[in-house]
Amino acid sequence: MSALKTILYFSLFKYPLTRTEIFQFSDNKDQKAIDNEIDLLLDKGVIFNFDGFYIDVNDSDRIERRLKGNEMARNIMPKAVKVSRKIAKFPYVKSVCLSGALSKGFYDDDGDFDFFIITKPNRLWIARTLLVLYKKIFLLNSKKYFCVNYFISTDKLEITEQNLFTATEIATLIPLYGKDTFEAFLEANSWASPYFPNKPATKISTIRDTEKSGLSKMIQTIFKGSFGARTDQFLQKVTLKKWIKKFNHLAKEDFDIAMKSTRHVSKHHPQNYQNKVITRLSERYNEVIEQYNLKYPEEHA
Repeated sequence: MSALKTILYFSLFKYPLTRTEIFQFSDNKDQKAIDNEIDLLLDKGVIFNFDGFYIDVNDSDRIERRLKGNEMARNIMPKAVKVSRKIAKFPYVKSVCLSGALSKGFYDDDGDFDFFIITKPNRLWIARTLLVLYKKIFLLNSKKYFCVNYFISTDKLEITEQNLFTATEIATLIPLYGKDTFEAFLEANSWASPYFPNKPATKISTIRDTEKSGLSKMIQTIFKGSFGARTDQFLQKVTLKKWIKKFNHLAKEDFDIAMKSTRHVSKHHPQNYQNKVITRLSERYNEVIEQYNLKYPEEHA
């Protein structure tokens, strides 16, 4: 069940996996059991093997797509690191990580740089607003290389939505700036570790630190104390009001997850991929179990 779930999960993103990757992203610590399950799935025609890559559709083009995307990710990574350094210099930013497809080693012509940012407490919305203004004014609102869509603050580092999707995102983050803050983040989210007990620990020795610019220091001085706290609350209210109006097509329960806007969290995920991926994975898993009459223990994805 563990290998199948892993293959199906990444197949939702049209991303075939090697045996090593299947093992690393499974919750079964028994390598032999994983290999036996893969062999069983191959024998039953549930999955296909193309040059050591496994996927649940008979489409070798997905291998070519993956390899091309891997190469593009390697080539674009230095630029992503450069952008992250710029973000790290902004006021109140404590840690910067790459997330999304690029953090999983994939990039294509439709890709962008997704950043996961950790800020000081009670200054999250000031930090976010400054970064968004920078993108709109100086980058002409380009999202391709500057997608800052997920912020949390250091006073509440634990991710509240604890599921396979968020565990995968945590496990694949590439931390670039703010070593101490990121280590604290990992400790606060130790709940995610049992999802992938075989995955190598995130490399933290290469995480950088950087000095704030003179402008950043000046802004932090201006927004010290209660004035800064009130400004932060004001920006949160303004942003939330705008989003409620703009994304009124989302059901409240979807909005509360995809566009979470609290004192400690800011998410801008209007497509609500988290819910879509978890729902589709469960559906696909049950379809495969039924179609191939697989005799697994009764569990749900």
